Amino acid sequence: MPVAEIRLAADRVLDSAEFINRTSQDVSVPLNGVKAAAQKIMQRMQQIGYSTAEWKKNTLTPSVADSAAIEWIFVVDSLNFSFWTDKPQANQYTVSLDGQAYRGYWTLCAAVNRAMREGIPITDAAYCAGITREQVSYIFRTDDTETQEPIPMLDERVSVLNEIGRVLLEKYQGKFSNVLRQAQGSAQRLVEMVVRDFTCFRDEHMYMDRMVCIYKRAQILAADLWACFEGKGQCQFADIDNITMFADYRVPQALCHFGALNYSERLFNYLECKQNGELLESGHPWEVEIRGNSIWAVELIRRQITALGMHVNAILLDFYIWDYAKEFADEMKGIPIHLTRSVFY
Repeated sequence: MPVAEIRLAADRVLDSAEFINRTSQDVSVPLNGVKAAAQKIMQRMQQIGYSTAEWKKNTLTPSVADSAAIEWIFVVDSLNFSFWTDKPQANQYTVSLDGQAYRGYWTLCAAVNRAMREGIPITDAAYCAGITREQVSYIFRTDDTETQEPIPMLDERVSVLNEIGRVLLEKYQGKFSNVLRQAQGSAQRLVEMVVRDFTCFRDEHMYMDRMVCIYKRAQILAADLWACFEGKGQCQFADIDNITMFADYRVPQALCHFGALNYSERLFNYLECKQNGELLESGHPWEVEIRGNSIWAVELIRRQITALGMHVNAILLDFYIWDYAKEFADEMKGIPIHLTRSVFY
């Protein structure tokens, strides 16, 4: 892969975010809000000593940085999309493990770990390539099939598993560790290879007659590997600071809470009413504006914190803001979340 191509690929997401911010009709990034958010976030991160070590503190993520962890992270990040629900908690998709009930993203981790304990080779490329709908349904079964909803987008998850298994077998001897090896210590190159070879990671959309790139799951894949290995060994990415935040639906809510993201009145009202239950389609201009401006807002927060003397990258900022949004969810109930059924987040 030519060096020039790698350089362009590394800038595509941030270039897209800046373009989206510059041309947005209904989402903006107030600079005063960015400065205030940067101060608050920096102080809090320093106070609690927030670092990559936070990633391993959850009992569901790999505790040992080894080849098995690499394959686990790839499978989980391949399936890391669409866990939101509009159901009451009692009816949400739920997976229990070791006496703990999980919802949202953590159901994915719990279900994968449960499958591995049962001897199901969910991280094996050959198994994924031939996995059936029935097998995926069993692996991601909910605690109570009578009262709880099933995992969203089951058919899409089958398709994703089939694709990643097939591509790994055809191009990488069945191991994602070989993709990582070919990236040669570059997070940018890793993201480029992933979006090139695995279509399910190709988070691209037309906006204002221009193709924009967001690459949420491809970038979080590089970030999770970096966090798991704490920036060492195979995941000592010299260019890790070029990775942007991971535009989903929870972080934009928190950015609005911090005052670093602002919605127009018509967009806010739409999200609050949700048009009688209608969802924003993937690639809708409003969805692209929310996600693109979230990337740009975090980038400006990162620059502001750096100017204040603390080194931080967009990955740690995203991890921190996402954790904050979950911890203080009750405080943000007045800020509507945009909801889109998508394989991209």
